[in-house]
Amino acid sequence: MKIYTRNGDNGETDLPGGGRAAKDAPRLEVCGELDELDCLLGLARCEPMAENVAALLESIQRRMTAVRAEVVFPSVPPGIKPIGASDIEDLERAIDRHDAELEPLREFLVPGGGGRAAAVLHVARAVCRRAERRLVSLARAEPSAVSPSLSAYVNRLSDLLFVLARSENGRAGNKR
Repeated sequence: MKIYTRNGDNGETDLPGGGRAAKDAPRLEVCGELDELDCLLGLARCEPMAENVAALLESIQRRMTAVRAEVVFPSVPPGIKPIGASDIEDLERAIDRHDAELEPLREFLVPGGGGRAAAVLHVARAVCRRAERRLVSLARAEPSAVSPSLSAYVNRLSDLLFVLARSENGRAGNKR
């Protein structure tokens, strides 16, 4: 099977489950942002970092398939567990666990100045926020396309990435 089909040369793409859509359709914009985020999480894992942080990022990457599936499919396909309350709670527990080890913030942060892992996590956080904005736009255009759990998950994920970036900066000797 060839990787290229030429079917997308006119600015449209096949949708999972059938049909075609413009490559800049809101659902595909969100999927593109989430794909970029997933890639950045993988890039972050390539950097030296705490083993538990790398494992956490990998588990999040495994759930990103469900996140993207919820956006692109009219209904989540069998075999993929939709994002739910337990996923959000997992992120909140991770936020609380890592934040408890940090000094309280007293000023706005300037990303960088620590290790590369922290810098990549800050970029991932920024991309996550952009994905969240696209998700909000999609929810306004198609209210049934975005579940409250999905919105909460992406919001919490950006919070977690902020805390993990701070944590990795601390490991690199930058206490902010």
